[in-house]
Amino acid sequence: MAERSTAAVGVADNGGDEPLTAKADEATTDGTTQAEGASPEKPADPKGESGGPERSEAVPATPDLHSGHKLAERYRLEECVTRLDGFSSWRAVDEKLRRAVGVHLLPADHPRARSVLAAARSSALLGDPRFVQVLDAVEENELVYVVHEWLPDATELTALLAAGPMDAHDAYQLVSQLSLAMAAAHREGLTHLRLTPGAVLRSSTGQYRIRGLAVNAALRGITSERPLRQDTEAIGALLYAALTQRWPYENDAYGLSGLPKGMGLIAPDQVRAGVHRGLSELAMRALANDGATASRQEPPCTTPDELARAVAAMPRVLPPEPTFAAQPVYQQPAYQRTTYQQGTYGRPSSHPSSVPQPVMAAPPAPLQSRTGRVLKWGVSALLIAALGLGSWQLAETLLDHGKGSEDTGVTQTSEEDKNKDKRPAPPAEPLTIAGATEFMPGGSGIKPELVSNAVDDNAETSWITPRYKGFPNFGNYPNRKQGSGIIVDLGKVRDVSGIDVSLYRSGQTAAVLAAGPDASTPSTLAEFSQSIVKQQVAGSTIKEKLDKPVRTRYVLVHITELPADGTGGYRGGITDISVLG
Repeated sequence: MAERSTAAVGVADNGGDEPLTAKADEATTDGTTQAEGASPEKPADPKGESGGPERSEAVPATPDLHSGHKLAERYRLEECVTRLDGFSSWRAVDEKLRRAVGVHLLPADHPRARSVLAAARSSALLGDPRFVQVLDAVEENELVYVVHEWLPDATELTALLAAGPMDAHDAYQLVSQLSLAMAAAHREGLTHLRLTPGAVLRSSTGQYRIRGLAVNAALRGITSERPLRQDTEAIGALLYAALTQRWPYENDAYGLSGLPKGMGLIAPDQVRAGVHRGLSELAMRALANDGATASRQEPPCTTPDELARAVAAMPRVLPPEPTFAAQPVYQQPAYQRTTYQQGTYGRPSSHPSSVPQPVMAAPPAPLQSRTGRVLKWGVSALLIAALGLGSWQLAETLLDHGKGSEDTGVTQTSEEDKNKDKRPAPPAEPLTIAGATEFMPGGSGIKPELVSNAVDDNAETSWITPRYKGFPNFGNYPNRKQGSGIIVDLGKVRDVSGIDVSLYRSGQTAAVLAAGPDASTPSTLAEFSQSIVKQQVAGSTIKEKLDKPVRTRYVLVHITELPADGTGGYRGGITDISVLG
């Protein structure tokens, strides 16, 4: 019988809300395999050294599958991107949900098959949107396969580094987001061990996502006696590469040149001019585990949590000022002065020229005759008469208007003024939604794979919660004390003037909140400090138009209690979200 991971699929009655106690058997030191699409010769660990299994194992042959093969009558294999060490990685299509996915395949009798399944389940339970999500983990038909998200619009960090060093703001965002994400994973007992440029992706909105948490290391059989330090040093190496476009070790790796041999680790601001001093020191502190020291002799960062606190303590690095192309200056053609303006009219020039200068004719004399004087006086008299007549008519009109106002006691108002207040306010327009994620204050998700259904402008699809028994507040589970919901990303800070939410079922207790304009990837309720719609027991929709717009990039539709579904349980969801501007 096929063994399927209910934690990854989310079909359990409580929505997979068990505590994060599932471990990757005896190999819970989670790392990343070779990045999808990388060549087998690519180095495995941050130093670019060999990173294969630590012990000799009899590895069975890689499953002989081809494009077009279907797994579970659902996942159609499209392209093999890695075939190595008894396993293969594929780009595939989920024909049920009509989306691209990634698949890792290995034989069920592979010595690391059990560890891979356990690592995939542990990673799926985390449910953090900063990591590429594990969607399924299955053993059937003598195969073990792990299905994960495929992000076609994201760019691998390897490609970003190949284009050149990052500016200070982008490098700051990189180390900040990676350290916070890995600190959250470590708190749940998960580590990475293969955090290389191929394991980091940047989305079109500038958010970094980490792939291969737990699963990739399990596929390779990689373990570590100091997993926290190894992950921290890996983040430091990525920051170093972002600042200098050099790999901070002697070996070349990931398309980057290594440092000169025999010179040790050199501070980034000594490798390349113009490197941000604070970020240079931060990279050295993260790499201090390998003998490096910060120039200010500050203590090394030995865990991602310490690194995240060090990033938060430094002054925020602002994005560079936008530059505008210089507009071409319009130059008037040179003005040819006449001989009259040069003072040579009627006498020879002091600078003789072979080209004869034209002589301007004298302007005609004004009308000085008797007829001319009569004409001038006649025109003047007509102008004076017209001015007097116009003034008299204007005064008479004003007097009649004032008299009429005094008689009626009513101030006259023009038709334009009458209709001014009757003009309808311009209708609010839906803002473009750049992305959406599930609100997971407890660290684990409910149905993150269905979030896109709430922002697809399709009334036939919805983000729907599992069925909870006993209590409307998501089964009264400890990690659901703050409820759930969906965070909408507008791509940039916008003026939000209203909200229009269609709910899957009426009777849900919900509110709509907005994060501050300076927020970056908010994930806790405290970060959504602005209220758009106060908490209420909603009907089938939540609609609100604000008197004063709210400036924000992130909007949270927050659900705290679910309605009864008529079968003794509780279930809710969101059908569509429209943010108005």
